Amino acid sequence: SFTGNLYLKILFQELPNIRKHIKYCFSWIFQLPSLSCFAKLTTIFSRKIFGIMSYEKICVKNLRKNVYKVHMCRLKYDVVGYFNTKNVSLNPQDVLQSGKSICAGYASLFEEMCRIAGVHCMNLSGYAKGFGYKAGQTFKGDSNHAWNAVYLDGKWHLLDSTWGSGHVDECNNTFTFRYKEFYFLTHPALLINDHFPDNSNWQLLKPTVALKQFEKNMKYNSNFYTMGLLVAHPETPIIQTVNGKVTIVVEGCSPVLFKSELKRAKEYSLMTLKRNGMKLELYPQQMGTHELQIFAKPPEGSYVFILEYIIECSSIDTNVCFPKELNQPVGPNWFTEKQGILRPSQKDPVIHTNDGCCNLSFILSKDLDILPSLRSDSIRPSEDVRTRHILQHRQGNQINFKIHLPHAGNFAFCIFAKKKSDPGNYDYIFNYLICCPNTKVKWPMFPLMYSNWAEDYELVEPLAAFLPANCNIKFKLKLHSIAKAFVECEKECPLSLSKDGYWEGSCSTSGCREIYVMVLENTNHNYSYILKYEVESQ
Repeated sequence: SFTGNLYLKILFQELPNIRKHIKYCFSWIFQLPSLSCFAKLTTIFSRKIFGIMSYEKICVKNLRKNVYKVHMCRLKYDVVGYFNTKNVSLNPQDVLQSGKSICAGYASLFEEMCRIAGVHCMNLSGYAKGFGYKAGQTFKGDSNHAWNAVYLDGKWHLLDSTWGSGHVDECNNTFTFRYKEFYFLTHPALLINDHFPDNSNWQLLKPTVALKQFEKNMKYNSNFYTMGLLVAHPETPIIQTVNGKVTIVVEGCSPVLFKSELKRAKEYSLMTLKRNGMKLELYPQQMGTHELQIFAKPPEGSYVFILEYIIECSSIDTNVCFPKELNQPVGPNWFTEKQGILRPSQKDPVIHTNDGCCNLSFILSKDLDILPSLRSDSIRPSEDVRTRHILQHRQGNQINFKIHLPHAGNFAFCIFAKKKSDPGNYDYIFNYLICCPNTKVKWPMFPLMYSNWAEDYELVEPLAAFLPANCNIKFKLKLHSIAKAFVECEKECPLSLSKDGYWEGSCSTSGCREIYVMVLENTNHNYSYILKYEVESQ
């Protein structure tokens, strides 16, 4: 019995509609159980569709999606065979029937299928920066990999059906199917990044790359290119710190998100995101040799590994100490714009202040509720402390922040947001790094704001939550849609509306422990608390 007859029957029925279903028909070819079945089918195709277009053109058109994909659909990488090649058959028929092989088996099967299909193909061997490769590794002795070259449209092209079918997890030596079209007809200038043929002519480059240069060159994962990234600086895999710091820049042609990880070593890092890449400033906190891995992802998707550096750290910058809760990347960027936060008054990711004060503003392109938070390693994890050193005020679609730091040091100013119509939790958007070296800085919290404090209210004075005893204190606020306002202390002190639109007045703190600001809204007959102050002890 010929087990491929079912495939042939189904495919033969599709031939009258070959113009419409050509790709569908070819996808059946490479699920056939044997090369003889494959050969028989190619004969039928060459005979039946001769009047439509030449068989060679069909093979060229469909090689990308079919001959190449057989390795993803049918073959599993033989991890055990990789370590014991003597027991691995490289015969194409054996490879197809067993459903697994090593790279040489992949390449030989691909070569045989191309021969049957009438496509000129070569089996290449050489060095590859694949399974077990370490950044900066040198190569000598026998080749460690095999791939192919095919002659299409009058010229040679390179491909690697092994790497295109999936990858091996080096931690547990398991193979995972994952089709990667990047390794089909890969541009020679990109494939030389991790494939060095024994015969330099098969680099398909002029001038060719020397082995020493190949060893020194950075290895870019295929994900690096498929995400539209172009190059990383430095372009060598091993880099040394300069005064305890290394700087890495990745350039691309499309918006991508990044993250980094220094293996088994503490570090401080500052990543800034650009529309065409990113910049990473890294400060290892341990001397020695460390592995740095960089990951990337499109705006919608999961992070994948793109490249690795070996960091040789000969000194530590002890002056650098970033908050543990500083998230990467730092500063506003194209992704924050996508979230609806535009035109930042402070574009740099790091804010330097000597007096402990800073002001920020943004334009909101979406109807958002904003929740700011100040984080520092020395701040107690109290929500009051984290939020009451920030004064928020909204004018139309512009939002303003006044920040008074509680002390000197480095802080993460974090912004969370959610849609006003969304009852759910706030989502983290981005953060700044605020640096204040002045040890004399010690700003108090802003007054406690009750839920009736509207986002378009503005507090001008007093700004400190703690007021001096036995003093006359001036009050000035901008309150919208308010009928009356007063300060509640020992007695009620009314505030009057000035010509410039501010509610103003004063009260004495004598005999008081707490002072409140209350308002009567135009649409309400009840007074509401909006602010609370405390009076310092005498």
